[in-house]
Amino acid sequence: MLGDKRAIAVFVGPALLVYTLVMIVPIVWSLGYTFFDGSVIGGFTYTGLDNYRQLLDDQAFWDSTWFTVKYGAAVTIGQVGFGLLLALLYTFYLKRASALVRTLAFFPVVLPTVAVAAMFTKLFAVAPQPGLVNSIASMLGLSGDRDWFADSGSAFIVLVLMDVWRSMGFYAVLLYAGLVDIPDDIVEGARLDGAQGWRLVRHIILPMLTPILLSSVIFSINGTLKVFDSIMALTGGGPGDTTSPLTLYMYKTAFSFGDYGYGSTIAMQLTLLSLLVTLMIFRYSRKDQNR
Repeated sequence: MLGDKRAIAVFVGPALLVYTLVMIVPIVWSLGYTFFDGSVIGGFTYTGLDNYRQLLDDQAFWDSTWFTVKYGAAVTIGQVGFGLLLALLYTFYLKRASALVRTLAFFPVVLPTVAVAAMFTKLFAVAPQPGLVNSIASMLGLSGDRDWFADSGSAFIVLVLMDVWRSMGFYAVLLYAGLVDIPDDIVEGARLDGAQGWRLVRHIILPMLTPILLSSVIFSINGTLKVFDSIMALTGGGPGDTTSPLTLYMYKTAFSFGDYGYGSTIAMQLTLLSLLVTLMIFRYSRKDQNR
C-alpha cells in the first residue's frame, strides 16, 4: 500500500490540506503583513523593511524577548524537572499504588487557566484579606503584607510557580510512560552490578529515557515561549509591561493599537525564536549521543 500513490494521497491528503490551511497559509499571510503598515479598517500601506528597522530600535520588543526567554527556561526546567521526579516516584516507590497520586497530580492540567489564575491570585493576595502565602509568612515572623504582584521579580516567581504546578502532572505522565517501557531485566541487572539511587538514574534510566525526555523539553519550551493565557489571566503583563512576553506585546500591538504590520513582525520573530531554540536542543542532543 505504501507504494500506491493514490492510497497515500487519500490517507495523507486531508491531513496535509488541513495543516496547510491552518498553519502554513497563516504564517505566509503574516509574513506578508510585515512589509505593510496599517490595519484592516484603515487600509494598508507598503513600507518595505521599515517594520524590521523599527524592531531593532524597539526597547519594549527586546524587554519582551528577554522575559520570554527567561520565562521559557524557568518554566521548562520546572515542568520537566518536577515531572521527572514525579515519574520516578510513581515507578520506583509508589509502583502499583501510584494511580491515585497520578490522578491528583494530573488534575490541575484539566483546570481552566482563568480558574487557576484566580486561585493563585487569592493565594498570594495582600488585600482585602491576606492570602495563604502572606498568612504563613506572618506566622513565621516574616513580612505578611507583601504585594506579590506589585514587583516584577515576585510577579515572575508567582507566574513560574503557577505554570509549573499546573503542567508538571502532564509531563509526569508522559515520562512515566517512558519509564514503564524500560525493560525490568536491565534495571535489575544494573542493581546487581551495584547501581543504586542516583547512579542508577544517571547511568541507566536517563540514557534510556532520552527520546521521551527530549520530546518533553521541546514540547514544554515551545509552549512556554508562546505563553499567553496564563500571563493575561494572572498579571495582564504588569506591573507595567515587566511581565509581558512577545505574545502579549504582539497582541496589544496588532489588536489594541491596530498596527497589524508591526504586530506580524513581532509574531515572525517569535516563530524564529521557537525554531532556533528547537534546533539548538536537537543539535545538543545529537552531540551528547555521539559522545
